[in-house]
Amino acid sequence: MQCDSATSAPTCAMAVMAKASTPGRTKTRLTPPLTPEQAAEINTAFLRDVADNLAAAATLANVAPFMAYAPAGSRDFFTRILPDGIGLIETAAPDFGVCLFQAATRLLAAGHESVCLLNSDSPTLPTGYLVAAATALAAPGDRVVLGPATDGGYYLIGLKQPHRRLFEDVDWSTERVFGQTLARAEELALPVVVLPSWYDVDCEASLRILVGEVLGGRPFRVAGNRPATPHFTRRYLANLLETTDLGAGLGRTSRASLVA
Repeated sequence: MQCDSATSAPTCAMAVMAKASTPGRTKTRLTPPLTPEQAAEINTAFLRDVADNLAAAATLANVAPFMAYAPAGSRDFFTRILPDGIGLIETAAPDFGVCLFQAATRLLAAGHESVCLLNSDSPTLPTGYLVAAATALAAPGDRVVLGPATDGGYYLIGLKQPHRRLFEDVDWSTERVFGQTLARAEELALPVVVLPSWYDVDCEASLRILVGEVLGGRPFRVAGNRPATPHFTRRYLANLLETTDLGAGLGRTSRASLVA
């Protein structure tokens, strides 16, 4: 599969590990309080906002934005929802670690000096964290950059060489992922740059945090880099709270009480 990009000579490829929006197969841990259809729609909003965040990072650092997508054959979905300038690379495999390694290997083989792989569950992730990752990888010497997620995983992994061991013997989708990845880096004697932590939106509790942040003015972190503004996600959540019983599903009786 061709690795498409509108950028001629990028330095750091940043690829979101993205899944096409399909009710019943996308963001299933958000159902309930969302319906399968709503979970698929919020996934689309997340993807659009993360794409905009990558584009913002590309204005501040030598970054080439990509989506590493699955399942196989879903390219048309991504070309339909994403803006121009986002490269597409299909990475569909039964094991998530294999997907990550395939994406990293192919992007490095395409001539990029480094690669960052990101989740698609953090639509408010500060753009500054992406710039910091690209900057750390631009320095001489091999290293790994990790952005720890508050659930024990990571929202970003950056590398300069295709170290397969970083993706082996990792209990994906558990709170052990970040610690196990640190252990793999130690085995390889790779220096690790750790970014500030951020949250994934993959359960009801984190969805509540997201609503409070984008609609209620309650920042996830007071100090540090400014969070990205997720326009598509904000608009979709506001509509859900106005037109459905999502507020009650999140334990509040109204949109006003949820965002207050």
